Amino acid sequence: MKNILILSILAFLISCKSSEMKEQKATEFYIGTYTDGESKGIYKSQIDSKGFLSKIKLVAETKNPTFLVKSKDNKTLFAVAETAEKGKGFVKSYKIENDNLKQISISESGGAGPCFVAINDDNYVLTANYGGGSVGLLQANESGKLSELLNVQQHKGKGTTNRQRKPHAHSAWFHPKKKEVIAVDLGTNELWFSTIDKKENKLVLANPNTLKMADGAGPRHLTFHPNHKWIYVLNELNNTVTLVKEKDNFYEIDASISMIPENFTEFSKAADIHISKDGKFVYASNRGHNSIVIYKVHPENGKLSLVGFESVKGESPRNFSLTPDNKFLLVANQDTHNIISFQRNETTGKLTFVSEISAPKPVCILF
Repeated sequence: MKNILILSILAFLISCKSSEMKEQKATEFYIGTYTDGESKGIYKSQIDSKGFLSKIKLVAETKNPTFLVKSKDNKTLFAVAETAEKGKGFVKSYKIENDNLKQISISESGGAGPCFVAINDDNYVLTANYGGGSVGLLQANESGKLSELLNVQQHKGKGTTNRQRKPHAHSAWFHPKKKEVIAVDLGTNELWFSTIDKKENKLVLANPNTLKMADGAGPRHLTFHPNHKWIYVLNELNNTVTLVKEKDNFYEIDASISMIPENFTEFSKAADIHISKDGKFVYASNRGHNSIVIYKVHPENGKLSLVGFESVKGESPRNFSLTPDNKFLLVANQDTHNIISFQRNETTGKLTFVSEISAPKPVCILF
């Protein structure tokens, strides 16, 4: 009887230790960069269960991998090569092998200066080409190899500011519930709506095909509310977030809110936007004000109300990301070469500084 009791206690202690080890396991993430300085390409780091960051490690040498995405099975990583060589940009695919990335393929992105890449469940790949003002369509096979460029959607038109003299596609998104592609064009000042013709492997514009934002807004990125009815569009040039709602099978602008304090008069431009998994809080980054703005989402109408601002402890917070468990928020500060981690209060939405590491010109964080 005594031996059985001892064995039971030992089993319990081992179980507790095992649970503790699982709880403390670090979460890995990749870092996209600009390589016009010390950076050599794509890096990798970790965040532990308390929010502390590990020193970065180079996992792939490549030019200007400024935006990254992973396949749905987490076996392949895709990275743009933000170049404008002879009017061309590229997208690359890599096999994820422990602490290294092995290049599988490279294809043209469909225009100069690709700055965004996305993938859906059918392995269709979208690229947004800022310099070319276009969206490219490709497809990856099961091993992660990219097809040649299948189709290019060339945008036309212009906005009202100097940055909007021609199209500048800044991001392109697969709607999480509908068979719809939404491209965000800073230059034409519009959202562009399309579907994919799978027989022809091309993008087909919807009717109506665009939604115009406020003059001078300069839409850049967006995030979908978990209810899939509301879209929050980040406008780079006028520093606002716009709530877009679906109506009669199309979309309309509902309301916009400022991203910077009323008394802030210096130059600032917006960069990135994300929503918490529970749909209760929206976060967006300000370059100039150098902050993350925090909004609370009204559960009935989706309107945003200001919670506050959190300094990013650096300059030019480009991309940022919430950890998969939503407990932490990581910010890539491009001009001060550092990455900051914040703990997130799930009740208030507020952020508390935890950790900092050095990284050369970080502009994208991918879990």
